[in-house]
Amino acid sequence: MHAWKHFKTITFHKFLVMKGCFAVGLYRQGLLHDLSKYTPSEFLVGAKYYQGNRSPNNAEREEIGYSSAWLHHKGRNRHHYEYWIDYCADEGTDKHGMKPAPMPDRYIVEMFMDRVAASKVYNGKDYTDQDALAYYERGAGKMRAYLHPYTRKRLERLLHLLAEHGEKKTFAYIRRRRRRGGQISL
Repeated sequence: MHAWKHFKTITFHKFLVMKGCFAVGLYRQGLLHDLSKYTPSEFLVGAKYYQGNRSPNNAEREEIGYSSAWLHHKGRNRHHYEYWIDYCADEGTDKHGMKPAPMPDRYIVEMFMDRVAASKVYNGKDYTDQDALAYYERGAGKMRAYLHPYTRKRLERLLHLLAEHGEKKTFAYIRRRRRRGGQISL
């Protein structure tokens, strides 16, 4: 059990997301980001499967076939696209299944900050502004099917801005768009 190391990792991650959210004016989201990670159902699993270089949820998933901590987490945190997946039942047709809903821009921005912070935590001193995009692209094939087109386009826009122009310009872009009450343009 690596409770102290896990606590330091999730707290540093939360600090980085909070710092990013504050930089673009999302104060409430910065303060409340990932508080469920400190609950016993998530924290104890994270401490048990802690490795330091990737999410403990992946290790739990590999051992038992699913992640109980992730199932708890994604249902309580709106910055995860999985939170926005719902049943689809088109009346009068045979179409039933799962369908993504569009995420509000403020949660897309928090999801972006979450990915940047995770890249900084897991890559440490080797972090570059291209890391969050590279991580996204490695899993994008599976992920795109579950992202609403509105959400996908805006998340990808922010990841590309970061990779091409850096954090300072990307955060300034988000602040400008938020001040005008506008959407994250494509």
